[in-house]
Amino acid sequence: MHAENQMVKPQEPKQTKRLSILFELIQFIKPYTGTVLAALIALVFTAAVTLSIGQGVRLLIDQGFAQQSYEQLRQAIFFILGITVLIATGTFFRFYLVSWLGERVSADIRLAVFNHVITLHPSYFETNGSGDIMSRITTDTTLLQSIIGSSFSMAMRSTLMFLGALAMLFATNIKLTLIVMASVPFILIPLLVYGRRVRALSRKSQDSMADVGSYAGEAIEHIKTVQSYTREPEERQSFADEVEKSFTIGKNRIKQRAILIAGVILIVFSAITGMLWVGGSDVISGAMTGGDLAAFVFYAILVGSSLATISEVFGQLQQAAGATERLVEILQEQSHILPPVSHAVSTAALAPEVEFKHVTFHYPSRPNQPATEDLSLVAERGKVLALVGPSGAGKTTLFELMQRFYDPQSGVITLGGTDIRQVDPDDLRKQMALVPQQPALFSHDVFHNIRYGNPSASDEEVIAAAKKAHAHEFIIKLPEGYKSFLGERGVRLSGGQRQRIAIARAILKDPKILLLDEATSALDSESEHHVQQALQELMKGRTTLIIAHRLSTIQHADKIAVLENGRLMDIGSHQRLIDSSELYQRLVDLQFKQVQS
Repeated sequence: MHAENQMVKPQEPKQTKRLSILFELIQFIKPYTGTVLAALIALVFTAAVTLSIGQGVRLLIDQGFAQQSYEQLRQAIFFILGITVLIATGTFFRFYLVSWLGERVSADIRLAVFNHVITLHPSYFETNGSGDIMSRITTDTTLLQSIIGSSFSMAMRSTLMFLGALAMLFATNIKLTLIVMASVPFILIPLLVYGRRVRALSRKSQDSMADVGSYAGEAIEHIKTVQSYTREPEERQSFADEVEKSFTIGKNRIKQRAILIAGVILIVFSAITGMLWVGGSDVISGAMTGGDLAAFVFYAILVGSSLATISEVFGQLQQAAGATERLVEILQEQSHILPPVSHAVSTAALAPEVEFKHVTFHYPSRPNQPATEDLSLVAERGKVLALVGPSGAGKTTLFELMQRFYDPQSGVITLGGTDIRQVDPDDLRKQMALVPQQPALFSHDVFHNIRYGNPSASDEEVIAAAKKAHAHEFIIKLPEGYKSFLGERGVRLSGGQRQRIAIARAILKDPKILLLDEATSALDSESEHHVQQALQELMKGRTTLIIAHRLSTIQHADKIAVLENGRLMDIGSHQRLIDSSELYQRLVDLQFKQVQS
């Protein structure tokens, strides 16, 4: 299992993008320009009011303490209290608006990524693990929510405070300001050196967390297999290895960020200490007042704390750049299966007859192994075509090509004589209903799972479809009947019950073309008899393709196509193939009769 998880691990990017990748977020922030402006106004207001505290401190010392005046002291105190109330009010609006924006934008990004993912071609999911994709949709968007709702606000506030405090420093004492400014070049060094390391480690850390999620999800999904083979100790150890690897990367990232923050604080406050020495000497000599020095120290501390905050946020922005890069990679992924650029052909006027003309196809993950090779085959209108052959013969591949989950490398597939690439994929798939050997059920109730075939169907129509699929009898015995929750992947049902739910779904869809991947293989003999009757009724007037493993399934077929290694070996009726096809005879002897017995 561990090896499988590694197989679907996405490739590392050739290079980590710079912080400019964060500009990709602007498209999600644009719809809320009003909120952004309101937050900026609150931000600027709060910063301006905070800067005025320095003047209150100056008044307090020069006019309150120095002149020994209670009136001046009272005025200075009330001034500072008034400023505090204004700061609290501005901070409330700033925090609320920016946090709301973070929640809203992250929700929009999550929605955009999911909406895009479900339109991508299936081959994308062959090389990108579902755990990694889920990590991007959940973990990465949650990180961006924190960044947009907090870090961006902190960065803007600290930048405004830095610029404002710097201006006040120059206005108060130019000589002391130059001493503080002398430290700025030294601050840029750790920002540039360690910032680059933090950015690279942030991307690694998020990829590693995705691996942890993928591994855990895979082990839980196959929990019965894990426990059946008593592999719990090995799975614990393998998962511990994944967690430890993620921890090591996270530890290195935190270390680099800690060095970055500590370096900035050391440099800034060392400069402030030097300034205090020079400023204190000026106060003693009478070159400046104590109030001016106190105000200057206040503004210098604002400059220092703002730079320290910026350096800390800089590390968070590096992490956000990694998350944004991973999300943008998905959003920029283009589906290989696209509708026609213009003049799409409607399936309404096309006959439900499918033809494969010299079709050769390789799965993207197996480029050197053809799944079908120069295959030509016709599924005639209203007829039943059975597909038989050993494992790997290409039977399921034909179903996937018909639904245009993939396009063949050469050859053409037509519907009613029209190349299916000239038809919108949605329109094409609406004409077909698939009943797979392992039905896909959702963590919802019975109504939802059957109605998946036709969302607009009424409860009565759902129940009628269930009755035709001989599923009604066991459904009404469930704890809540049709409103019973089926559990993840329908785990609360037996294999035969899940299959009958899938058949009811197909019946409700009422398609022109039926694709049955041995739809009765998991049923007992009695249920199979009833479902076969339901399917025969459903197949009337419809083009049907059946992947067959049971003799009883194919005896009623109009034609049987014998496949091997992606090639059509023979085609004909059951009796003709028994007489003329050695491969078919062998399949009947080794497979069909064995299953039947």
